[in-house]
Amino acid sequence: MTSRSRITLQTLVARKRERRKIPVVTCYDYATACLLEQSEMDAVLVGDTYGEVCLGHSTTLPVTVDHLVTITTAVRHGAPSKFLIGDMPYLSYQVCSEEAIHNAGEFMARAGCDCVKVEVDRRLADTVAAMSRATIPVMAHLGLKPQSVHQHGGYKCQGKTAQDALTIIEDAKILEEAGAVALLLEAVPHEVARIITERTALPVIGCAAGPHCDGAVVVLHDMLGYSAGHPPRSIKRYAELHRVLLDAFQAYADDVVAERFPEEAHSATMPKHEYERLATLLAKRG
Repeated sequence: MTSRSRITLQTLVARKRERRKIPVVTCYDYATACLLEQSEMDAVLVGDTYGEVCLGHSTTLPVTVDHLVTITTAVRHGAPSKFLIGDMPYLSYQVCSEEAIHNAGEFMARAGCDCVKVEVDRRLADTVAAMSRATIPVMAHLGLKPQSVHQHGGYKCQGKTAQDALTIIEDAKILEEAGAVALLLEAVPHEVARIITERTALPVIGCAAGPHCDGAVVVLHDMLGYSAGHPPRSIKRYAELHRVLLDAFQAYADDVVAERFPEEAHSATMPKHEYERLATLLAKRG
């Protein structure tokens, strides 16, 4: 594999300054990370969406720090040059600053992250500031916050009224001043995303937030057509792996049932003299 230059926070800041968009995608395993390492992807987010797309939960809430640190470590092994973002799960940073710092430290020290992502607003600015003082780079996630799904009343676009939009714009500034190193905007109108992106020196990554952010992130399974059901409206499909994999699984099952696989060619073979010796030994034992 060709060695690639390490993508750092400074790389992302330079991308923004040069108006070069930043591609980001989620990842949850070593094998996929190895493929991403060979691509021009700038950053990889090990998202708590793992709980939905890999564990089958209806929300991200059941995911734990141990879950995410384990798979984030695997992704780092597979994609050593990419900017790696660890997604801090529900209640791993909201309780108090001390817990937030401790849990973020697990992502940074054990998993080798370049930053951690937290779903916040101005109410958690002090926590972001404390994490920053503890040398932990923080990406502040604004707009739709899936860990607050019950408070939002579902997965709904945020900031559609002038007052709500103003609140998100102000929160972005407050969190930047608190020490956040990057922003992620999810499910906000593109007008709001544009205003925030233009008003900050921080890299701004959009998720269903229109074309004006400095970069974009999507859930891997959605963009690859890897899961059943219809993808979100905001997703562009780049492959249809659901059908490809289903066809492959069915073809394998058909071959096994029809005795087309495995064949002798797919297995090890004994040396002829050892097979003859085995036959002799079996004969002697009746």
